[in-house]
Amino acid sequence: MAGPGPDPDSGAGLRVAVVGGGAVGVTAAYDLAVAGADVTLFERGTVGSGASGRAAGVLYDAYAEDVDARIGARALERFRELSAAEPAAGSGVEGFTFRECPYAIVAPEGNDDLAASVRGAAERMRVHGRPVETLPGAELGDRFPGLRTGDVAVAAVARNAGWADTGRYVDAVAAHAEAAGAEIRTDSEASVSTTPPGVTVASEAPVTRRFEAVVVAAGAHTRRLLGDAGIEIPLKPYRVQALVSAGAYDGPMWYDAAAGVYARPHPAGLLAGDGTVPVEADPDDWERDADDWFRDEVTGTLRDRAGHDPAVERAWAGLCTATPDGDPLLGEVADGVFVAAGWQGHGFMRAPATGEILAAQVLGGSGVAQFDPDRFDGDEAFEIREGMRVEAGEAGPDPDGD
Repeated sequence: MAGPGPDPDSGAGLRVAVVGGGAVGVTAAYDLAVAGADVTLFERGTVGSGASGRAAGVLYDAYAEDVDARIGARALERFRELSAAEPAAGSGVEGFTFRECPYAIVAPEGNDDLAASVRGAAERMRVHGRPVETLPGAELGDRFPGLRTGDVAVAAVARNAGWADTGRYVDAVAAHAEAAGAEIRTDSEASVSTTPPGVTVASEAPVTRRFEAVVVAAGAHTRRLLGDAGIEIPLKPYRVQALVSAGAYDGPMWYDAAAGVYARPHPAGLLAGDGTVPVEADPDDWERDADDWFRDEVTGTLRDRAGHDPAVERAWAGLCTATPDGDPLLGEVADGVFVAAGWQGHGFMRAPATGEILAAQVLGGSGVAQFDPDRFDGDEAFEIREGMRVEAGEAGPDPDGD
């Protein structure tokens, strides 16, 4: 597991390309640049213009599995560190703010199995050192008057949680990466090659720039980029949805496990979602507006759970990526070529830790065995598993893109 970041000069002389300017890509570029590597990041649009910019920004470490819990904890530690950092000098880019806010997983009455799953998941979280309480509905209501809890059987409340503006995070970390020496190239659609690792920018074809390492963190486009280079990975993009509703709200972040809806405070009122569509999407041709059924279902849950009379200001869809086992692909897929994708909607909330792990791997360190891409052949057939779920031993929403 990655520690406090790469040592300065540990990457001196190493030329690295990062393809993808989302949260994971800019974080990896920053950590590699701090280590002294010569880093060039290629982004087909502007940084944060893909899934990261459409993510919900819900952040927590309340995972029931040990590896996920450790990565979640490290991610929150880095979110706080980066939030407290001064904006990159001379960049003109504002920093971002990590806003502390507890997170409650709520199981309504009428489903004993669901309530038992929430209790079991909370116990697993505590076993792995996560500060999570189990509360009955009445106590939850006393703690958080902003929630309607008369129908709640049990809730798991995570204290180590918060939220952030995802676009501001990407902009701020990209600026820090540039200040550390990385080159950020926007409007640069790139393709990847192997033996040796290289990147070709469409506007510069047929010139191929050679690197010692290439990192592909291109979200929904990752499978195509690697496939064109002869590297097959089992990865499927799918749509998730969110909306912002105006109106006062004074309460925690929450996830209603029966309705399959999460919400967090937002400067305008509430940001809420999930609206998962477990069907493979075309990353170049997909519906970016939210569906009517999603608006109807979520606004009803906001009334029921938070007493919030929705006034929808905007509603949108983003793309997440799924793998056969629900764990990400993180590591080397060919000599000098690395991948980071497949978080089932938890990509942004893990980005500070993921970027750190990825940078460490590029610099010769170890990764996370559970996430090694070599566990798959690349041609596996699988169904998309909805990221927002509560199951025995596991609980968590699918709040963002990766």
